[in-house]
Amino acid sequence: MKIAIIGATGKAGNKILKEAIAAGLDTTAIVRNSKKIAENIPVIEKDIMDLTADDVKEFDTVVSAFGAPVGHQELHVTIGRHLIDIFTGLDNRLIVVGGAGSLYVDPDKKIRVMDTPDFPEAFLDTATNQGKNFEDLQASTINWTFVSPSAFFDVDGPRTGKYSKGEDHLLVNEKGESYVSYADFAVAIIDEIKAPSHIKSRFTVASNN
Repeated sequence: MKIAIIGATGKAGNKILKEAIAAGLDTTAIVRNSKKIAENIPVIEKDIMDLTADDVKEFDTVVSAFGAPVGHQELHVTIGRHLIDIFTGLDNRLIVVGGAGSLYVDPDKKIRVMDTPDFPEAFLDTATNQGKNFEDLQASTINWTFVSPSAFFDVDGPRTGKYSKGEDHLLVNEKGESYVSYADFAVAIIDEIKAPSHIKSRFTVASNN
């Protein structure tokens, strides 16, 4: 299976890259600076907005681990729409690393995490734009999957290899915590690539710790 990872040098992207290689997948990194890739794998050195359908059509699955810098959160929408454009008409799959803000906290799916009173103002722009990216994917015709982490997305957390999955609601463990490590999130992404079960839908992940 051939896959590509956009943003393979980022926090989520690099964890996914390492997990993909360990799983034996034929993996290509799509990055702006190829010198940052230490692994001996194929690299496409290109800005994400310069990617074309020809760049991605050879891969069974492309994972977008793009993260917008602070002050430019609107890029989640801009870049998301660009990827939708180049995947339109293709059969291969786009998996998008999203956020927890658009997950629901009530049974009727009326209140999202980012709608709650205690949601941090500093993360609202990111959550809003990632939520819009999710809506754009839902309205598209491409073969997509949107993956939301838990509320606490821990870059330094351990790789347990054990996780719980949900769909549109925030996952909370017995301690009342919504938590996933980047490493376990990457495991879930690779498992989904190998055995697809969320085509044209969203799922969320929590570490079993």
